[in-house]
Amino acid sequence: MLKNLAASVILYEKVKTTQAKAKAVAPLVEKMITLGKRGNLHADRQMRAFFSMENPVKKIVEDLKARYANRPGGFTRITKLGPRVGDSANMVLIELV
Repeated sequence: MLKNLAASVILYEKVKTTQAKAKAVAPLVEKMITLGKRGNLHADRQMRAFFSMENPVKKIVEDLKARYANRPGGFTRITKLGPRVGDSANMVLIELV
């Protein structure tokens, strides 16, 4: 579930989810972008092993690598939105900075 959420954050650049899921997936997204910035064969294979599909890896390598070239870390932002109507779960927006 977290791998799919991490892929969605990378592909769509912002996802509305619960606070617990966002806190769990943020380090995974940070690690994958850091691997993409490294740009060697081993990092590429690690990203491909993590994601079950090709699209997030392609976006990291082609798009996000250049965008975050000079940024040392902190690629995600979590913004609180308030409680969900049905079960009052804390909802947040996790997005790429």
